[in-house]
Amino acid sequence: MSDATGDQPQDLAHAASDFRMVTFRLARRLRSQRAVDTMSDGQFAVLAALKVHGPHTLGELAERERVSAPSMNRTVNCLEELGYLSRTPDENDRRKVVIDLTESGREVVLETVRRRDSWLEHAFEALTATQRATLAEAAAIMQEVAER
Repeated sequence: MSDATGDQPQDLAHAASDFRMVTFRLARRLRSQRAVDTMSDGQFAVLAALKVHGPHTLGELAERERVSAPSMNRTVNCLEELGYLSRTPDENDRRKVVIDLTESGREVVLETVRRRDSWLEHAFEALTATQRATLAEAAAIMQEVAER
């Protein structure tokens, strides 16, 4: 990766480009570690969102994942058919349906997370203690950048 300490705009642009490319490559490697090989990234994102944030309506899920309601409906239908989530009428507003994980859906999320963490842990084993410390610092910085 380029040295991002230079003051020249081209140095910053090159460092940003290098960072983007390596981030996408790492993300692609992590996404390949799945509990269900046939599940799309979008489908897993819905399951993970429900695991982290709890039950949602279709509209809330669509907004969270930044997709249209019809697109989210197709994803939810597929995941429901596979037994990974359920729909129940909202107790306060019968016009709404609440979408939540089933036990199978929860297991898919947990196993996928376990596989991804295991892959990273194995990759980290090959690094020096200094490199691992640098990655820990980088993770905090990446979190800061991601929240902007």
